[in-house]
Amino acid sequence: MSVIIKNAQLLLPDGRIVFGNLSFENGVITALSENEIASGYSDEVYDAAGNYLSAGFIDLHTHGAGGYDFMDGSEEAFLKAAEMHARHGTTSLCPTTLSSTNDELFETFDIYNRVKKKNFSGAQFLGLHLEGPYFSYNQRGAQDPKYLRNPSPDEYLKILDASDEILRWSLAPELEGALDFGKELRARHILPSIAHTDAIFEDILLAYQAGFSHVTHLYSCMSSITRRNAYRYAGAIEAAYMIDDMTVEIIADGVHLPKSLLQFVYKFKGADRIALVTDSMRGAGMPDGPSILGSLKRGQPVIIEDGVAKLPDRSAFAGSVATADRLVRTMVQVAGVPLPDAVKMMTATPARIIGVNDRKGRIEIGLDADLVLFDKEIDIKMTIVNGRIVYNSI
Repeated sequence: MSVIIKNAQLLLPDGRIVFGNLSFENGVITALSENEIASGYSDEVYDAAGNYLSAGFIDLHTHGAGGYDFMDGSEEAFLKAAEMHARHGTTSLCPTTLSSTNDELFETFDIYNRVKKKNFSGAQFLGLHLEGPYFSYNQRGAQDPKYLRNPSPDEYLKILDASDEILRWSLAPELEGALDFGKELRARHILPSIAHTDAIFEDILLAYQAGFSHVTHLYSCMSSITRRNAYRYAGAIEAAYMIDDMTVEIIADGVHLPKSLLQFVYKFKGADRIALVTDSMRGAGMPDGPSILGSLKRGQPVIIEDGVAKLPDRSAFAGSVATADRLVRTMVQVAGVPLPDAVKMMTATPARIIGVNDRKGRIEIGLDADLVLFDKEIDIKMTIVNGRIVYNSI
């Protein structure tokens, strides 16, 4: 189908915002113009009415939304969560697991294989993100401690061989066997990511040399400056800044990181090395109240309040309830980041980190027609996935 979107504020890859028009056909962007696009017959023409049009939002780390978790053990959970995210501007996402039994993990693989091409009314699935179970006990956060362990080839090779859809795996690199595991991931073109870690700077440097080039939810469940036998050591957070090429992701909901830290990360890492992620659990897009983190069968009870999910004793956060539009809105309205950079951290940068920047993440002729139309308050008006309009409120 040939579609034209006219009278839009186009957010271009070079950071400019240009008033113009865009057309796409068969799921691919075919033309951009600051003037009227003369393309002959078009099936549909939409008037953006001066709203912003950007590449679709890409969420590299989400556990669910709309009352569903990707580990619920059902196709419905995948599809409904993807629909909720699409209503908030997300066009592509990586379904993310929690530390669990291997049987539960394999079940998730099977379901993903069945639904990966079925999400016709929601965000597209890019591949799986495995979070855990190879984490530091001291930095476990809301991860269930009974599943935590060190990586073992006897185990992780079976998991890796069970699915070709794993895009990234988050783990603590200081654990015994973790560096060899990271090298195995890189050999399979899977992104090893640093997470839930008590590592010191020297550990992170070794991990970076072994292929760990990304940091999962920076500041959350992560070591900073510590003392050991009276001596101070820089931690994982400091290493993320010291290693220039290390990319990071942040939960920019304004709760996990306050204004000052959002500004600090932006100032010292920059939009080219920061991805905004929701890390959302099933409560994203849902009202406050009791909920469950993880699967319905084996998950942990949590409480949603103050714009975040918490453990029942309120001792720690238990994942966010953010959506992608909220992340961009927070960076612009709270952290004071220019709109083009805030959008880049939700589009081009995550696309490059996960290796899909050859087809996604930018408004550019020949790339996928993954698009989101929103107003100055970052309220979503339309979401388009591979040329399919999956949400429309205009």
